Amino acid sequence: MTGKADTPGPRLADDCFAGPQKLLRAEEALAAILGAAVTVAEREEVPVEEAGGRVLAEEIAAPQDVPAFDNAAVDGYAFAHASLAHPGPTRLAIAGRAAAGHPFEGAVRLGEAVQILTGAMVPEGADTIVMQEDVETADGHVIVPAGAKPGANRRRKGEDVKAGSVILGPGHRMRPQDVGAAVSLGRGRLKVRRRLRVAIFSTGDEIVPPGADLPPGQVYDANRPILRALLAPLGVGLIDLGVLRDERGRVQAALEDAAARADLILTTGGASKGAEDHVMASVEAIGRLHAWQLAIKPGRPLGMGQIGDTVFVGLPGNPVAAIVCFLMFVQPLMARLQGETWRPPLRVRVPARFEMKKKPGRREYLRGIGVREADGTLTGVAKFPRDGSGILTSLREADGLIEVAEETTRIAEGDLVTFLPFHAPGLM
Repeated sequence: MTGKADTPGPRLADDCFAGPQKLLRAEEALAAILGAAVTVAEREEVPVEEAGGRVLAEEIAAPQDVPAFDNAAVDGYAFAHASLAHPGPTRLAIAGRAAAGHPFEGAVRLGEAVQILTGAMVPEGADTIVMQEDVETADGHVIVPAGAKPGANRRRKGEDVKAGSVILGPGHRMRPQDVGAAVSLGRGRLKVRRRLRVAIFSTGDEIVPPGADLPPGQVYDANRPILRALLAPLGVGLIDLGVLRDERGRVQAALEDAAARADLILTTGGASKGAEDHVMASVEAIGRLHAWQLAIKPGRPLGMGQIGDTVFVGLPGNPVAAIVCFLMFVQPLMARLQGETWRPPLRVRVPARFEMKKKPGRREYLRGIGVREADGTLTGVAKFPRDGSGILTSLREADGLIEVAEETTRIAEGDLVTFLPFHAPGLM
């Protein structure tokens, strides 16, 4: 069942990159993206089982305490702590049994215990539980050893969530634990944002589809499969238009087709001003091109614009540059288009295990390899020795990106550098 749709507006605010044509710093570009992009994905209602990975479009509050009653954290025996003799073991009569969904009827009196299984409601009169492997039973009695603490192994009513508490809000991307929390509150359906429709294609006469014969001078199209893999965990509706030859008419027709079907167009290659780079010229002809050069390495030729109400991003043709630009700029843009609350990726400061010199004025993303102790503790980060934006090995062997600020001109061994681990939330 689909809920009431929002009224879609322009994907980007007018003239979001207006101003002097200059190399944009990374933070300027990101600020422009986040400030200009608006949510275009309408709300819809889905079964809670299908909400994983979707962006929540409502507030979820607890109608009752979770758990709704005191329950056992272990299999064992429940009793009143006041029944225990001090300081030695205590012999208690077994008055019955409680299991999940089958509570003990009645109250537990002093001198009694009830066998209880994990998740079962703690009977009235009981406040403490001992694990079954810590006791002995004989002749309808249980021997509780000395030392049991009051309230042991008892999950309290509302200790997870109190009634009325807001646990999730609009803009949150649902993780498995969030789905479980919604179910625990009795929710069977959730309002989420529809999946973002993303169109992709590659350009270039030299590009050959994966698995095909490779004539001299040709290269395999790695970028489009890379984009598909980057987009897969983001739960988008993918429109794959394949590889386009370097012909202005074909490129322009493909862009027009994609704009009619998608919220976002991603291309790789043809993002510079070369004679055979038709993507930027086509966008300018049928839409608007807001920016196309960034002061970053790798990734300087990154284009942004729109065709009608559809956002366009032209990624560099070199695969490392395409991945870096996707992670640092496209992911935040997609979050904003889909109504997701975007949070910057985790950045940690660790000692450099390398030396380098750098020109000022641009931000660089080096491929970093974590230096760890035997127990896994991160003690520093080394730089992959080759920086070429076409060397995929540098990303395959890397553990993350080393972010070097524009003003930095030199890094010495032991200097603290900013490391963005690939496995951290918000990056990859």
